[in-house]
Amino acid sequence: MSHRLLGYQTAVAHQNIDCQTMPPAEPSDVDVFRDLHAGQLSALNILYHRYSTPVYRLALRLLGSPEDAADLTHEVFLLLWRKPSYDPARGSMLVFLMMMTRSQALNRIRTTKSQQRLLEQCKQAIIPLDDTPGLLEDLSLHELASHVRQALAKLPSYQREVLELAYYQGLSHAEITERLAVPLGTVKSRSRQGLLKLRQLLKHVMN
Repeated sequence: MSHRLLGYQTAVAHQNIDCQTMPPAEPSDVDVFRDLHAGQLSALNILYHRYSTPVYRLALRLLGSPEDAADLTHEVFLLLWRKPSYDPARGSMLVFLMMMTRSQALNRIRTTKSQQRLLEQCKQAIIPLDDTPGLLEDLSLHELASHVRQALAKLPSYQREVLELAYYQGLSHAEITERLAVPLGTVKSRSRQGLLKLRQLLKHVMN
């Protein structure tokens, strides 16, 4: 009988030790997001640790640049911190972050294409088609972009605002109309006049 009692006490003791040494369960994404919404920075660190790798991989696949992908990954989690809009009823945190990453990546791609289009228009304005083709080769893209920014600063604010929204944020005329609460015709007019003035200001680049 004593042996049975001793065995039972030993089993109970081992069970108590196992319960004491078991690590605490990790909080769910919903609980972590609740803490994030309450302003706890540690919650953001938890979510970054859990999901930064899949976010980075998607960003890299969409953008093709490790540097841009890393930058976008940080941007996604900063956006989550500043505007915590996750709704658990609509899906998992991973799905939410993937959708956010895709949206931000597409915005970057659209903005980049808009900037390239602006630079191409400026190139055509600086050098007529019948000039020596090699003249632009001495002007790097970075240098041209710098001149464009300087010229933009000299435009009237209402023209500069439209061009910056169109070519640096990638917004369409309709989106600019909604953003600025002005008629579509006004947006188009300011864009057209701003581009004409911008091209005139850029003429000094080749002087």
